[in-house]
Amino acid sequence: MEAEIAQSNGERLAAPATRLLPYARRKEAAAPTRMEAEAAVRTLIRWAGDDPDRDGLRDTPARVARAYEEWFRGYREHAGNLLERTFDEIGGYQDPVLLRDIPVHSFCEHHMAPIRGRAHIAYLPAQHVVGISKLVRVVETFSRRLQIQERLTDDIANVIDVSLRPLGVAVVIEADHDCMTTRGVRTHATRMITRRTLGAFAEDADMRRDFFNAIGI
Repeated sequence: MEAEIAQSNGERLAAPATRLLPYARRKEAAAPTRMEAEAAVRTLIRWAGDDPDRDGLRDTPARVARAYEEWFRGYREHAGNLLERTFDEIGGYQDPVLLRDIPVHSFCEHHMAPIRGRAHIAYLPAQHVVGISKLVRVVETFSRRLQIQERLTDDIANVIDVSLRPLGVAVVIEADHDCMTTRGVRTHATRMITRRTLGAFAEDADMRRDFFNAIGI
């Protein structure tokens, strides 16, 4: 079974279907049990220098396990499924659809530190459009995994391109990384910007410029 992956020049190439599947499906190893996960948290608490059996921390391993289920629920979701229902009655609309300032809450895969920011998505419909809430959910699905911002940007653009087959897609993410602000160089007020353009947005400089102007970068 193969899926298609968009290149920066707008062409599509056959690629393994796992490219767009949740990463958890790529491995056959059984997931740890809830008990094993909680035991791992207890170990980390001891390693940090505290006592997991004291009153304030006794229930923390269970809370952390529940939080991880929410924070990383993207491994149990398939973003492409969110874009299956489309709408064809768009009249004579021929311009890009832009949704800006979508909240991004993810975790850096290198330090498991928070990534906080916003995403901007535009696509140029070919024949149909999708409900705007589904674009928000696509961002959430990919964000709720261990990520690097470059791949997150690419994942979002590719799944929109493959699922909707628009004439073009553009995705920009602006984000702060706690792995840099709370440790290491501890540099604040520094924001990372990544972008991915496909199809018409990659080929048409005016369309690309209009998109960047609309989102203020």
